[in-house]
Amino acid sequence: MLKCRTLWRTLAPLARTSSTVCRQNARRAGLNNGRLPACVPAAHMSTAPAGGGRENQLYVLLVGATCVGGAIYAYRTVKGDSQRYQDRIDEISSRPLKTFTEEPATPTQSEPPAPSPAEPSPPAPDADPADPPSVWIASTAEEPAVEASPQEAAEPAAALIVEEEPPAAEPAEARPGVVAEADEPVIEASPEEAAEPPVVEPEPSPPSEPTPAELTEPVAESEPPAAESAAAEPAEPQLEAVTESGDASPASHKVSSHTPYLLIGGGTASFAAARSIRARDPGARVLIVTDELVPPYMRPPLSKELWFSDDPSVTETLRFKQWNGKERSIYFQPPSFYINAEELGSAENGGVAVLTGKKVVHMDVRGNKIKLDDDTEISYDKCLIATGGVPRNLQVIERAGEEVMKRTTLFRKVEDFKSLDKVSRNVKSITIIGGGFLGSELACALGRRSTESDLEVIQMYPEKGNMGKVLPEYLSNWTTEKVKKEGVKIISEALVKSVVSKDDKLEIQLKDGRLVKTDHIVAAVGLEPNVDLAKSAGLEVDSDFGGFRVNAELQARSNIWVAGDAACFYDIRLGRRRVEHHDHAVVSGRLAGENMTGANKPYWHQSMFWSDLGPDVGYEAIGIVDSSLPTVGVFAKATAKDTPKAATEESGTGIRSESETEHTASSPVASSAPSPTGVQHKDEYGKGVIFYLRDKVVVGIILWNVFNRMPIARKIIKDGEEHADLNEVAKLFNIHDD
Repeated sequence: MLKCRTLWRTLAPLARTSSTVCRQNARRAGLNNGRLPACVPAAHMSTAPAGGGRENQLYVLLVGATCVGGAIYAYRTVKGDSQRYQDRIDEISSRPLKTFTEEPATPTQSEPPAPSPAEPSPPAPDADPADPPSVWIASTAEEPAVEASPQEAAEPAAALIVEEEPPAAEPAEARPGVVAEADEPVIEASPEEAAEPPVVEPEPSPPSEPTPAELTEPVAESEPPAAESAAAEPAEPQLEAVTESGDASPASHKVSSHTPYLLIGGGTASFAAARSIRARDPGARVLIVTDELVPPYMRPPLSKELWFSDDPSVTETLRFKQWNGKERSIYFQPPSFYINAEELGSAENGGVAVLTGKKVVHMDVRGNKIKLDDDTEISYDKCLIATGGVPRNLQVIERAGEEVMKRTTLFRKVEDFKSLDKVSRNVKSITIIGGGFLGSELACALGRRSTESDLEVIQMYPEKGNMGKVLPEYLSNWTTEKVKKEGVKIISEALVKSVVSKDDKLEIQLKDGRLVKTDHIVAAVGLEPNVDLAKSAGLEVDSDFGGFRVNAELQARSNIWVAGDAACFYDIRLGRRRVEHHDHAVVSGRLAGENMTGANKPYWHQSMFWSDLGPDVGYEAIGIVDSSLPTVGVFAKATAKDTPKAATEESGTGIRSESETEHTASSPVASSAPSPTGVQHKDEYGKGVIFYLRDKVVVGIILWNVFNRMPIARKIIKDGEEHADLNEVAKLFNIHDD
């Protein structure tokens, strides 16, 4: 038909010219005779000048020849295709007896041939698992792959899908195959297979077993022998595929080789992104890859509520009671929420799968694929990097030797909580190095436990008081006294010089000559963003704050996003920042997920964080809270309602950012109570608001035992205005209301 179309395009101008000449000749003839006879049709040529009839005859002849030629060509083409199709069907019918005589082969993973222009493209890997499995007939290596007809699909011998990837150096012969189910994901073809002849597809007919849509999947080569009785039974899913070559090669993983949405990291940011992606794209297939052995979970309870649980099996259940008495798990969702990674490619309605215990060691940005530590490669359409961070350690501890390292905990994961819980029940002394959020929380938690057992808890740090880098000095000193009351021995202004293991004890030598003996060390000295993939991926790392540099949409590349602790983003109010808190992980992960589905939203949210020193003292903070900045504190007398326990009873959750981010501040109403004249009575900091200033503008706020007021603080920072009297601003938080 293409030849007919080309011929017609060539003859069409000549035909139109001939027709135009005929009409002009007829018109001139009518004018010469005085009038055009009414009974003579316009196409009559008898009165035309000499030569007009010959051109008209040529036009008719050409049109007729074109039609006849096209009909002949179409007839011969259809007849030839039918004959070739029948020949191939006859050839296929003779194969089953031959395949059963072949030698058994070791299964191997295959890559189906790339679709050619003459065949339909393979279907998306979301075929309904309830549909009957696709049935194929295997072919030998010398012949192109051919699909089975519906009649042959009913034969038991053809119930297995066999795949092969023949190496280029081996002769063309039947290759070992692996049995796979019909709903397994499609794998890209190798260059050798892509060069094979195209697949010939039969005319679709109404079969009873496989549907026509299922018969569009690529055909694999080489069929291993199988008994008819075994072929009639449902095939067991093949979870691993082993390739056979000259050398033994490791087994490849069972997951699909491609996923539309790939999330690297199994923390809060990844889970928030997965939920956001599924909310905007209900049929999305999301794969989370994490080096931990558990599904995504929340980290704050590891240093807070879990330590106050009365359940002796808390390390196994990982369930805890919040300050309000309600029980919950640290896991965001139960295992039933997720689908198996092996079934992700065939899930009809998509889903979220978690691949645990696997680390991404290489990232090919140009090829849109990653490599795992077991050499498995997974390609993606869009990727999120949410690798979080790794705990820092002191160099003096790293250089102290293996014995000291064995008795040192870098607290970060579930395994660290379980390990430290066990240690705290079997040793006499634990020393926590670090006076920040994590160190102070663990000190209070272990100090509370020390009152029930003969455990000595020591906390040392280089600052003058607890959280000295965050809180103003007067509030830091007050907090230090509060920690001491929890049973913790405080050693301030302590710089570690060396650590040695001696007489079954760890001796910590300080630079001022003090010596501390302990059984175990917990290093809580900060977090280092995990940017191991930056080198292989060619992504930019911020030299000042660390982490992957991203734009306002949290993009590092056109199809790569970064969220959570590993993201260094630009804050339109406070400049470039990197935040290491739960609320930021939730909000940035959610936004990254939305942008991965096409939202293109900028990151403007001011994330908050909170810390609880037991059930009676807690605070929430937002913005830049640095004790080196000038501060203004406005305090009031606390009541029984001004505790973390009371706050969780009101909000219903101990993870306060979950409820806090659902509200926005519009027009806060100031309290009518009289404003204070400054910091209230000395050493009375029951509740209050601390403003952090830069160039007379509020850039950070701490709400001390003041809860559920964070939207107001966020609005104050967002406005970026100078305030003549911060006492009046403090009224917005109603801290003087009983």
